Amino acid sequence: MVTLDRLVNVLGGYGVRLCCCPVSRDVSLRDVVVHDPAESRELRGDVFLAVGADSAGAAVGLAAAARASVVLVRGAAPLEPEAIAAAEASGVAVLAVEPEVSWGAIAGVVYGLVLEGRETESGRGPTDLFALADSLADALGSTVTIEDQLSRVLAYSSLQHGADQVRLETILGRRVPERARGLFERRGVFAHLAESDEPLFVEAAPEHGLTGRMVVAVRAGRESLGSIWVECEHPLDDARRAVLRDSSRTVGLHLLRSRASADLERQVESDLVIRLLEGTPDAASVLSRLGLPPGRFRVIALQAHIAEERHAALLLAFERATTGFGWSRPGRSTLFSNTVYTVLPGEDVTAARKWVGAIGAALPAQVTVVAGISAAAAVAELPAGRQEADECVALHDVRPGTGAAIAYDESWDDILVLRLRAAAAAGRAPARGPISDLARHDAAHGTSYLPTLRAWLETQGDLAQAAERLGVHPNTIRYRLRKMDEVTTLQLDVPAKRLAMIIELAVSDPPD
Repeated sequence: MVTLDRLVNVLGGYGVRLCCCPVSRDVSLRDVVVHDPAESRELRGDVFLAVGADSAGAAVGLAAAARASVVLVRGAAPLEPEAIAAAEASGVAVLAVEPEVSWGAIAGVVYGLVLEGRETESGRGPTDLFALADSLADALGSTVTIEDQLSRVLAYSSLQHGADQVRLETILGRRVPERARGLFERRGVFAHLAESDEPLFVEAAPEHGLTGRMVVAVRAGRESLGSIWVECEHPLDDARRAVLRDSSRTVGLHLLRSRASADLERQVESDLVIRLLEGTPDAASVLSRLGLPPGRFRVIALQAHIAEERHAALLLAFERATTGFGWSRPGRSTLFSNTVYTVLPGEDVTAARKWVGAIGAALPAQVTVVAGISAAAAVAELPAGRQEADECVALHDVRPGTGAAIAYDESWDDILVLRLRAAAAAGRAPARGPISDLARHDAAHGTSYLPTLRAWLETQGDLAQAAERLGVHPNTIRYRLRKMDEVTTLQLDVPAKRLAMIIELAVSDPPD
């Protein structure tokens, strides 16, 4: 059931502003009514769309007569004081629809939200599928399960009497067990569902804990959305088969509404998250509309692919990241280019890694997930956090096998070197100087001056450690250093020169 608070938050992304709210924002909204001057009967509804009302005051009066909890009126906030006073007196919340926003767009959003009914397994979308499953079970006299294309449970009837082992495991695990899926695959059940709209009887398999089933595909046009399964020992008679066939169309409409609502919510959330990641002066307001608490955050950049195919796995990852309403999800996400970005509250990098692990665990086994986690950031620092997360993802290319998630806290030094390498690749590295001179000498004469200088610098001038690293005598290090001075000007006694040479060596040498 949608609340006024959720309606306000979602419509805020469409240019609608709350002008006054004399009722609780937790009030439930169950139905929508549109103002129609030609309608003779008395209108009743929780949400009143004052289309064509002469004024905001008139809209409030019409909404009060309809016993509405909230009215949407045309006009920029703030509205005239008389209309606000009337709304306060009538106990009607007022939402102002900006003149640039069409009533058609707003009506579509409002109907999608308010008529959504109870939540699905994913926590999104308009559906009373459980009630529909109960009604169908009553009509057919048997248990019913409604599943999506991947055999995941969307709804099931409350009737459990006589349920077999496969049904019980399906409901507990929220999807059909693999052994049963394999059996259905071998028997051609899924092939039938892909091609036919006719119900199919599936014979019992006692060795698998399966009694008989009638199953029918659920479609929208030619697109397959899922299936309905009815537990039965024998094929249904013609009358009940017709009921099942007709119910598949009803379920299809529910699933389409569910998809539309989910897409709407994801679009609103994505737009708001992108604003945070790109930087916005009203960040505090955006946080509130997303339902995120003030404080510090981690930005997570996540990429997913199956072999060379990147789009399908990425969409699956985004779906998992945005599964559930705000109260059931710690972060908020967006899909931009080839990356899912998530703003996760809190400073704990372990919690961010667990979040990445949970997403990976929810995806098919063949999906490869890589992620980058920014340093903890205040809301104004989220654009910098996005860059840090992107750079952590890029580290996977030069540090394979480092696990699914790389955190900026632990890898800032490698990221600095990557930035310097990018600058060098753009032609900003010095073409002349000690490092370049020694590199040319080594190439021309087969000497090992550059590795020797690197070892000496990295061991902070400790001849014994440098010699051990190179497998030579300390006197060899001394001799090479003297010879280097004949090739170029090192000035190893100057700290700034040593630092510059260490940086150039890190940038110019390929990563290990």
